[in-house]
Amino acid sequence: MSERKAVPTNCRFCGYQCGLTATVEEGRVIKVQPDSSRFPNNAEILRGCKRWPMIMEVLDHPKRINYPLKRVGERGSGQWEQISWEQALDEISLKLQSLKEQYGPEVLATSIGGPHTTFWPLHRFLSLFGSPNNMGIGQICWNPGIWVNTLTYGWPVDMELDPGLTECAILWGVNPSHSDNSLFWHTVKEFSRRGKPLIVIDPRYTETAAQGTLWLPLRPGTDAVLALGLLHVIVQEKLYDEDFVNNWCYGFKELEEHLTAYNPTYVEEITGVKAEDVSKAARLYAQSTPACLYSGRGIDQLGLNSFPAHRALAILRAITGNLDLPGASHLSEMPDFYPELDLELSESFTTTDPRSVNQEQLKLQSYGGYGKVREYTMKHNKRLPMRYMTSAHPNRVWKAMLTGEPYPIRSMIVMASNPLLTQGDTYLVYQALKSLDLLVVLELFETPTSMLADYILPSAGVLERPLLETKAGVANIAYGGDQAVEPYYERKPDYYFWRELGLRLDQGKDWPWETYREALEYSLSPLGITWEEFCQTGLYCTENNYFKFLEQDQGGNPQGFATRSGKVEIYSELLKELDEDPLPKPRSFPQVNKEYPLLMMTGARFQPYYASSYHQLDRFRRMHPEPIVEMSPETGRKLGLEEGCFVYVETERGKARFMTRFIPMCDDAVSVEYGWWYPEAKAAEPELGGVWLSNVNLLTSGDFETSDPLIGTWTYNGSACRVRKEK
Repeated sequence: MSERKAVPTNCRFCGYQCGLTATVEEGRVIKVQPDSSRFPNNAEILRGCKRWPMIMEVLDHPKRINYPLKRVGERGSGQWEQISWEQALDEISLKLQSLKEQYGPEVLATSIGGPHTTFWPLHRFLSLFGSPNNMGIGQICWNPGIWVNTLTYGWPVDMELDPGLTECAILWGVNPSHSDNSLFWHTVKEFSRRGKPLIVIDPRYTETAAQGTLWLPLRPGTDAVLALGLLHVIVQEKLYDEDFVNNWCYGFKELEEHLTAYNPTYVEEITGVKAEDVSKAARLYAQSTPACLYSGRGIDQLGLNSFPAHRALAILRAITGNLDLPGASHLSEMPDFYPELDLELSESFTTTDPRSVNQEQLKLQSYGGYGKVREYTMKHNKRLPMRYMTSAHPNRVWKAMLTGEPYPIRSMIVMASNPLLTQGDTYLVYQALKSLDLLVVLELFETPTSMLADYILPSAGVLERPLLETKAGVANIAYGGDQAVEPYYERKPDYYFWRELGLRLDQGKDWPWETYREALEYSLSPLGITWEEFCQTGLYCTENNYFKFLEQDQGGNPQGFATRSGKVEIYSELLKELDEDPLPKPRSFPQVNKEYPLLMMTGARFQPYYASSYHQLDRFRRMHPEPIVEMSPETGRKLGLEEGCFVYVETERGKARFMTRFIPMCDDAVSVEYGWWYPEAKAAEPELGGVWLSNVNLLTSGDFETSDPLIGTWTYNGSACRVRKEK
């Protein structure tokens, strides 16, 4: 009888990578269960998750990609032949070398997605290859908050919601009941149970809003105005932390003058939030210390208004004294181990070529912008992750593929992403991908994007490879663990692909670690622990240290903040230098018209899916069988719709089909589900897995010209649309 063994391992169906125990027999997983000895250290939390119980099905799902595939018909024809890894790597490397010799290293671009894999090997390869064209969704996810908090405080912050310590919490543009459903959601419910003020700001009355004491249903896209309204009340009523403002804030007087127009009456007119609720929320937050202000992707997707909204939120934390304060926020620190910045070799690769797709016009999300900010973060010896913070604007990448300007991009490698579905303006993305000389996709399952590829390579997935998440090197934390089994069939860790490709392209001396596990052990080596020792707990972090701005520097003075003034930069001289607003100022308000009378938002998470992932799973489809458009009952009544009917949502860009769901939310607005496709549809042209049916990015624009000029954020929340019933 073969031996069974229990192996500590991790889920990877979202960024949390929760601890599990896998029972393994003859190299196959036969059982998975929560491991309460590892993060989140509570088996009950995992029992509330719908995803990890699907691991057994995903490991050997009939639609998994198990062997390298090469296209043999026309692009998108769905005709493939199985080949070896050696053949695939040889052919891809030869093609890349040929294209590089013809066009230069900028000929290659990459596309990445969510946080459930590790991207530094990809970035390392690009640095050695010489291409600046790494691309993802950072402009609408994560990057805006990182940039703003670094500009304002000198480094990013982590929000702290501690039910025993925090006295008030604002959850703004985040719905952890669906986007998290793990430790944070458990913490929110515990905080609510204790009866402390919980303010939820969201156009939709979500399960999170139901936990709150005050719900502010603002109109999509008006978040910056509401934030400035809260600041107006706090400043006018002198509810701010006078000591912190006087000693540690730069530009408060200018802020005071700037806020004059944002009185609660004006804020109600723009946002739809009642004036008395604006005042109530401001007083609750300012008079309850410590107070946590936690914002989510809803703020990251406001286009021109994301940056000023984030700036206003950063100032809210600061003037109320809720910065680097237990129970409110923690000013993060560089890791004690090697950060991704070092592993990806970014500092050995920079480009000041004005033609670069992420140089022209973007004032922060570029190598030049990164360099300006780095001058200040280095005052505290801190370095932001360069490749993430300089990632290319997707719209410029797609157009470079089609026009050759500012240079030809003729190849793309896609990893852990599905840009045909998840990037703005699907029609443009489709034309660009179809035009390429080489498209390689590393995937678990076929996707609409992989259906257009020249090669599909099978990625090792959950339980099949080691995991290490480090928040990209902006915090002193590492979590993850080892694989439970060797990859099934011929699946390989992504690291294997990038290293083997690098070896074939004369990068051999820069890939010293033969396996991903060896590379991870090296990254942790400054801690003086082995990979095996780390995996015993799957977590490295140190006790948080607060009030760091008061710590003495070598001259015996308080070290302050890593900004130009050494203080919190309410008024940003750097932004003024860049010819941008030094104080948060909304750029424009969402506009509707007679033809498109509704405001559309998208990007909200819906369990059990994770964006566009896991639609292949029958159990998930039974839980959530149709793509949803949410609206208030009053909006539905005005449109002559009933709940559960099929409608077309239309913008100037296109139309897509969804099923109505009525929920409490602000009127004359709709929330359209993101990431929907049909894996049961034909995996070839013209269907491409149903990408043309219910894909919200048929309705969106990612145009560079209308994006935020600092980071490149495009608009997902606050676009004009209309809804009509399917005939």
